[in-house]
Amino acid sequence: MRHWYQELFSNYAEKYEAETFTQGTLKEVNFIELEINHDKNCKILDVGCGTGRHAIELKKRGYQVTGVDLSEKMLGKARENAKHAGVGIDFIQADARDLPFQEEFDLVMMICEGAFPLMETDEMNFQILENASRALKARGKLIFTTLNGLFPLFHSVKDFINSNSDSQTNRGNTFDLMTFRDQYQLDIEGDDGQKMTLDCNERYYVPSEVRWLLKSLNFNRIDIYGCKLGEFSRNDPLSTEDYEMLVIAEYLD
Repeated sequence: MRHWYQELFSNYAEKYEAETFTQGTLKEVNFIELEINHDKNCKILDVGCGTGRHAIELKKRGYQVTGVDLSEKMLGKARENAKHAGVGIDFIQADARDLPFQEEFDLVMMICEGAFPLMETDEMNFQILENASRALKARGKLIFTTLNGLFPLFHSVKDFINSNSDSQTNRGNTFDLMTFRDQYQLDIEGDDGQKMTLDCNERYYVPSEVRWLLKSLNFNRIDIYGCKLGEFSRNDPLSTEDYEMLVIAEYLD
């Protein structure tokens, strides 16, 4: 049986690119460039790369990029986009819980909930962080965005999602204060025009949890900020108004 995220991303590549939350790519890549000091020798792994929007833009700017995603449909669109952009990128179908990399990359990024935190158990989400850290070189950096557990304590996730998407509807949301999981039904139309109703389950994290998970993987500098579309910044403190948080973790001497 396929999980909800496998079902969704098997029929969502075209419509995904039209979503409002995918429109901040250029400025997000500007931020990533700053974080790697514009070093063109930097090897980058994009986990949960989707249709390749960040990977392709980074490659166009001269960086070495590898993209990984669970969905062959999304990767097919990524390869098509890369060809159209005139760049060559190695796009690999792989499960983020079982990546084939060992100390190969200077930067691993997971943007817009790329894999983490979509898994159905906390252990699976941690496996993704483990694999990301294993793929990094000794002084590597991990940049990812994830759902901010402070947000649903003060706001309706359902109302936020429904007001920010024309193509999907959340309903029946139940946010569990014991597990910080939001379970809901997602009504959405696939690329083929067929309506899908998916039973979704997403994990929200509070900053202290993220710090503990990353410290257990021996990251010794962990910075957490608010995360706004196309406006990634170290000058944006995390608050209860942020639906997502931006996490930057490093291995330092």
